[in-house]
Amino acid sequence: MSQKELPKIESSSVEKILLIRLRRIGDIIMTTPAISVLRRKFPKAHIAYAVEKPYRLLVEGNPNLDKILILPREKTIGKFIGFIKGVRKDKYDLILDFHCGPRASLVTLFSRAKLKIGYRIKYRSFIYDLTIPRSKESGYYHSVENHINLVRALGVKVDSLPPLDLPQARKEEEKKISAFIQDNKLKGSKIIGIHISAGNEYRDWGTENLTQLIKLLFQQEGITIVLLGEKEDKDAEEEVLKTVNLPLLSLVGKLNLRELREFISQAALFVGPDSGPMHIAASTSTPIVAYFGPTLSAHFSPWKAEAYLIEKDYDCRPCKQKRCLYKDFRCLRNIKPEEVYKACLRFL
Repeated sequence: MSQKELPKIESSSVEKILLIRLRRIGDIIMTTPAISVLRRKFPKAHIAYAVEKPYRLLVEGNPNLDKILILPREKTIGKFIGFIKGVRKDKYDLILDFHCGPRASLVTLFSRAKLKIGYRIKYRSFIYDLTIPRSKESGYYHSVENHINLVRALGVKVDSLPPLDLPQARKEEEKKISAFIQDNKLKGSKIIGIHISAGNEYRDWGTENLTQLIKLLFQQEGITIVLLGEKEDKDAEEEVLKTVNLPLLSLVGKLNLRELREFISQAALFVGPDSGPMHIAASTSTPIVAYFGPTLSAHFSPWKAEAYLIEKDYDCRPCKQKRCLYKDFRCLRNIKPEEVYKACLRFL
C-alpha cells in the first residue's frame, strides 16, 4: 500500500473500535502490542475485542480494552447470528480483523462498521475497505509486526514497537502458585518449566527426546523440573513420568492461562516448542529455550524476550502442518536433546 492510499483519520472521529482475533493462545498474545499502539492513537475511543471463550483470560483485564466479546465455539447458526446482531447493535466505526478466518471475516462483513481493515486473502479481500499483505515480497514479518501493520494501514505512525501485554494473575491465582512452590519446598531451587506438547504432532518433539533432556538436566544441582501442558496432554504426561522415573513435578492440566503465566514468572527457565505457553513465557522476564519445527522463528519467535532458539534448515520449512513430506517430522524430531540441554546451560 502506497502512502497515497493511506487514509487520514482523526482520532476524535473514531469513537468505537472492534478488534477480532478468535484463536489461538499465541496468535492472541501477539496482538497485544498492536492494542497498545491503537490505544495511544485513539485514547478516548471505546475498544472492544472479540475472542473465543477459552482464550478470554488473555485479554480480560487488559487496561487498553473496554469490552470483551465472547464468540461461542459451538458452530450453531443461531448463536453465530446472535453474536453478529450484537456487533451490529454496538455500531462500530472501525474493525481491525487480526484473524481473517472464515468466521472472523463473516463477522466483519455483516458488522456494518464504517471502516474494515484486514489481510489480503484470496476470496475474502472484498470484505475489507483496506487490506495489507501478511508477508513481505521476500522474507517474513514477525506476527507482532503483522498485527501492528494493520494499525499502520490507518496512517498511524509507530515510532517504537511495544512489548507483549498480558493481564496479571488475580490474588487467588497468585496464592495458588505460591502454595504450590511452598508445599513442594521450591524456594531457592532453580525451577525449570518444560512444556511437553504443542497441540499437534507436527510440533511434538516426542517423548523420547523429552525424557533424554530431563535426564540430562538432572545432572545439574539445585534444579526442579515441572511439567506443563493442557488436560489433553495427560497421556504424554503419564508416559514421561513413567519413562523418566525421576522426582518430577507436574502441573499438566491444572492451571488456567493466568496461573500458567504466574508460575512461569517464578521459574528460572522455560523450555518448549513454538506454542502458546512459549508466548506466555515471552510476556515474563523468565529466559526461554525454544525449538522450532514446521514454523519459523522469523515469524513466531518469543517477542522481545531473553531466548535461545533452535531450528534446523530444511527446504520443506515452513509447512502448513497438514502433511509431513517425509512422514517423520524430522524438522523438529532431529533437534537433539543434547543441543537443547547445552542451550539450557546458558541460563542455568
